[in-house]
Amino acid sequence: MSAPSQTQTDDLEPEVRTFVEDIVSRSVELTAGQPVDPRRRREVAELVRASWADGGPAMASVRELKFPQSARTMRLYIPEGGAGEGTLLYIHGGGWMLFSLDTHDRLMREYADAAGCAVVGLDYSLAPENPFPKALDEIIECVIWLRESGQEYGLNTTKLLIGGDSAGGNLTLAAAKKLRDDERGLPDGLLINYGALDTKHRVSHQRYDGAPYMLETKEMDDFWQAYLPDGAEEDPYALVLIGDLGGLPPTHLCVAECDILLDENKELHRRLTAEGNDVTAVIYPGVTHSFLEAVSISPTARQAIDDSAQWMKRVLGQ
Repeated sequence: MSAPSQTQTDDLEPEVRTFVEDIVSRSVELTAGQPVDPRRRREVAELVRASWADGGPAMASVRELKFPQSARTMRLYIPEGGAGEGTLLYIHGGGWMLFSLDTHDRLMREYADAAGCAVVGLDYSLAPENPFPKALDEIIECVIWLRESGQEYGLNTTKLLIGGDSAGGNLTLAAAKKLRDDERGLPDGLLINYGALDTKHRVSHQRYDGAPYMLETKEMDDFWQAYLPDGAEEDPYALVLIGDLGGLPPTHLCVAECDILLDENKELHRRLTAEGNDVTAVIYPGVTHSFLEAVSISPTARQAIDDSAQWMKRVLGQ
């Protein structure tokens, strides 16, 4: 894993700083700086991210389907070059509580275009109304459905990758562990972007807590509290650093340097490597949690997406 640069008082890429300041200031404006319930918090999150999620590469087709088992929405992106040699199932972040296919529309378009493969987004059920393991169960069902029925919708699912950011990174790794343990067939690769992996506070939680960084320690604690029901605190499919991390597919970690989750992602890299997995990882300097959403202006976000796309192409044999 590449080492982070020396941190300074003003250690952010200017474009990422602009992104964070815009998200934070508009959120405060829309909430008047007061606590809000989950419904309003989701509305605000959609509003402040709408301009950042807009645009991106044109697709040959974008189609929405209702997932048969749960009636959740899937969004299928096929790039202009065609469905390619496989499909990426992408799981959006948001602390298991926030965000949607719309907040991550630009990012999924970027991956489809850069990697030259189809991307499928799943609008999974959110906490606290739907705590663990509801979202995980829906993702497993979606994997099985894609393998069985994806080709009917123009997808190539002979190879299937799973990826996600933050809480979506957690769900990505959880799904791979569950598929492995239930002997239901591993995905062909995992893309984990600044994953939320366990509840332990590490040094990076102190170093990158609060302004000017995107994700705060208390906020992450609140996400975990909403996601974990009583008795799930030691479940290896919820706190995914727990338990066996061997026998997993090739994995690429995209890690933000200026992120409270930095150290747990470094720990995941260490654990996966020690267990003999094929794993690559890059720490991107000067960027915060959620920095990939700033791809419209951030050179580092652009580089990170291109790096991940090259890894995806290698795994898919493209």
